[in-house]
Amino acid sequence: MKIGVDGNEANVEEKVGVSVYTLNLLKYFRQRAKKELQFTVYLKSYPRKDLPASSPFFRYEVIKGKCLWSQVFLPIALFRKKELDVFFSPAHYLPRFLSFPSVVTIHDLSFIFYPKDFLIKDLIQLRHWTSYSVRKATKVIAVSQTTKKDLLRVYRLPEKKIQVIYNGFEKRPNGKSEELILKDRRRRLRPFLLYVGTLQPRKNLSALILAFEKLKYLYPEFELIIAGKKGWLYHKIFTLVSQLGLEKDVYFTDYISDNQLIYLYKNAFCFVLPSFYEGFGIPILEAMSYGCPVIASFSSSLPEVGADACLYFDPTNPLSLFEKIKSLIEQPALRETLIKKGYQRVKEFSWEKCGQVTLTAIIETVKGKKTS
Repeated sequence: MKIGVDGNEANVEEKVGVSVYTLNLLKYFRQRAKKELQFTVYLKSYPRKDLPASSPFFRYEVIKGKCLWSQVFLPIALFRKKELDVFFSPAHYLPRFLSFPSVVTIHDLSFIFYPKDFLIKDLIQLRHWTSYSVRKATKVIAVSQTTKKDLLRVYRLPEKKIQVIYNGFEKRPNGKSEELILKDRRRRLRPFLLYVGTLQPRKNLSALILAFEKLKYLYPEFELIIAGKKGWLYHKIFTLVSQLGLEKDVYFTDYISDNQLIYLYKNAFCFVLPSFYEGFGIPILEAMSYGCPVIASFSSSLPEVGADACLYFDPTNPLSLFEKIKSLIEQPALRETLIKKGYQRVKEFSWEKCGQVTLTAIIETVKGKKTS
């Protein structure tokens, strides 16, 4: 069997979210590659050194092309060769005009529910190309039950066409940490709350900042660290911090290294994910794996991921978040309980399991086609 894969999401320098997902699946596919199960990974540019090494049965093919790569240049190349049995896209977009089975992973439909978080160009592309892909695909993988429900509601797909396969997770191999040196304050960190993720409206950082402002009246020693790269409409977050006079207590790191992130997880008082909407929420598992208790909003897929190992709050009510943080400070035993439950919860997820189930789903589309 010959499987084609769009590997572009993994072929980037700064890997977050979908890039991490794609890279880990490529690693699993590389392990499983053999004469009877061959993989061709299609890229726009030459593979980076951190991608899995090629082998006789796991190879890369670079197809040049800039705009509309997955919609024009890749389909032309696939049409000319006609050598694949199935094609897998780990991130929303299938090539056009495929004549053989295909599988696509949908991570979330945030562009449907929070369109203001996206540039117009990106929004139009996501809407049209995702719609085409989920309808064209032989099988659609959703990374959570929440994403599956959204797919059913928005696109009215047959339920049997969608398979839920949770993302994997595992600690970074070296397990080392690297102290984060604050650019404007060369000193040891005070007790701090932590957020990790892109800075954009649907992440609901305003609720976290407002809850933190209230917390400062009772516990002035605390600070808030917001770790993540700037997304769409991030200026409003900085403006709110300024308006509340919290410039000395809220620190924005921008993008940081993996080892710096490990340091933050290991040393944070707690991790807060206040998002209105997440397709999965890997940072919850990251925090738990390093012994950092988690407070998350009770919305979208987050209760699926966190189960009973998190405290939850109403994302529309900053006071609700304040009360949860306060309860952790005042009840050390509760904090320790969450840490223990977090360690157990993380064991439910692995990239090995994700890769195995995903590959089985891909293979089954070919077998199903042959028997139909």
